[in-house]
Order: sequence, then structure tokens, then C-alpha cells
Amino acid sequence: MKLSLSLILLFIASNLLPASESLDSEYRTNGPLMHGIVERAQQSLQEFSAVIYDGRKEAGYGIVVSEDGCIIAKWSELKALKEINVRIGETLYESAQLVVGDAQWDVCLLKLNATGLKAVVYAEQSPWELGTWVVANGASSRSERRPMLGIISATPREIPAEGGAVLGIEIIEEKNAILAGNVPETSGAYQAGIRKKDKILALNDTPLKKREDLIEFMKERKVGEKIDVTYQREGQKVKVSVILQGRADTFGKEMTRNDQMSGDVSQRRSGFPRVLQHDTIGDNKRVGGPLLDLNGKCVGMNIARANRAESFAIPLEELREISQRLIDQARAK
Repeated sequence: MKLSLSLILLFIASNLLPASESLDSEYRTNGPLMHGIVERAQQSLQEFSAVIYDGRKEAGYGIVVSEDGCIIAKWSELKALKEINVRIGETLYESAQLVVGDAQWDVCLLKLNATGLKAVVYAEQSPWELGTWVVANGASSRSERRPMLGIISATPREIPAEGGAVLGIEIIEEKNAILAGNVPETSGAYQAGIRKKDKILALNDTPLKKREDLIEFMKERKVGEKIDVTYQREGQKVKVSVILQGRADTFGKEMTRNDQMSGDVSQRRSGFPRVLQHDTIGDNKRVGGPLLDLNGKCVGMNIARANRAESFAIPLEELREISQRLIDQARAK
């Protein structure tokens, strides 16, 4: 169904308003008519949408992608968690393991000790037409997933990393040497072990001597790309693999008025090769789960709450490939 459904509902509402100045309960957004529209989608949320907890605190959503307990979710919101529990339907599974991740798409795979789960059911293709109705996770309880309606609000497109991809260090330039200044804990460099005052010697075995060498090397690099960094600390040379991240995601960005009004946005909300944009209301705790059509079939994975009017989802064509690749990598370990 397309946006025409909303026009029908508005027409119905316009015929009811003059008498009472309010909609009859049947036609309200939480009334039986709207419940009927999302009934199949809600059933799918109950079956293959997973609620992810940091201990007992809700941390996000995921998608069941195999009957034997493989769940995909948003990586940046989960990788620092020490105790990951997952609820599917009414059943709580404790001590899920984060097995493998995809930094380019910010997706990870969790593994549960479970069998006989209902795996995701995909649609035939992603919805390209503007105004197409979609359903995402709204609030949840121990027993029920609540659907949230929205529409596709922009054509599928790439979302470049804000400020470009970065190594994740502030540069201190000395004579014939590059030193690491501040290294944010959220950066790929920090996670790889690089710290302030380390001397950066080479990137992918290409020697660095001045700032321009680093700038030239970083041209055309993408978020999620891995590079080898050789650095020196206290006379010892170390070689590590660093996952590049977006500048704004690493060093932060100047808050605009729109950002201030947007509430809790995702930690990473840019640097995606292609997304479906929709206007479903949510926050950073509502991402990671499936984006559904009105038949309850998955058309994508919600990957970022960008601002108060925009949410991004990985289209199902890419999602199917990512899911299968992560499952294969996990089972090969």
C-alpha cells in the first residue's frame, strides 16, 4: 500500500470531525482500524524481531536470521556491552555472544544458545516508491512488540561519512615525524591500541614523515575500511589493524538546532553505502530491528536514527548478503 491509504483515512476523518471535533475511536491511530492494518507486521515483530538488553536495560533491537540462534544487530551500540541478553517473543536468552562484525555497515552478529527459532522472512524487493508504508519496532514489553508506522520518504542513496573517514588521532607534527595527539576512545585507532604520544611510522607499509603524507593516504578511504598502522612506543615497533570511522562519529560535530531537537540519535548515523530513508518515529534504542512492509515481510534493517525526521535502513538486497556472510564467518570460527 502507498500513501493513498493515508488519504483515505484523512477523508474518513474529515467526515467525522464536524460533528464532534474528534475522531471516533475506531479511526484513531491506536484504534482497531489501524491495529488491523499492522496486524501481520506485528506478528512478524513477535516472531523474528529480537529485543537486546544490556543486562536488564533495553539497548536496541535485532533480527533473527537463522533457526539456530544467529541475530544481526547494530554494532556500534552493542560492542561495548559486557552482558548481552536477548528476548524473542516472550522468551529471554541470556549470555549472547557477539561473534563477528561488519564495520562498513555497522552490523554485528550475535549467537544465542537456541534452536527452532523463526527466522526472518524477506520481501521480494525493497520498496522504492516514495510514500510506501513501512513498519518498525516501537516500544516493547516482556510479552509484546509494538509496531510503529511510517513511509519511505526519500529515494535510496549513499550516506557519506560526515567529514570523511579518519584514522582517529589528532596529529602532532615534529621534524620528520608524526605523533598521535588526542586519541578518542571511540576511534578505530584507540580500539586498536594506539595512544597519545605514539609515533606513527607507516600506513599499509607506506612510511609517514609529514602531515601531508597522512592526508594524501586518507584520500578516497571509506568508513569501515581496515588499514595497517605501524607505530613506535618506547622504542618498540608495533603493527596493528585499524578500522576507519567517520570524522563526526569520532570527534563529534557541532550541534545544529535540528540536532538539538532530534533527541537521542544513533552514535553512528553516516558512512553507509546505501540506505532506505523513512520517517518512522524513534530513537537510538529503536534501531537494529527489521523494517517491514504491511504484509509483515522484511524490506530492510533499521541501522540509524539520523534526526527527528529521518531514519535509515539497510535495503534488503544488501541485508541478505551481509547476513549470510556474517553467518558463514561465524560458523567458520
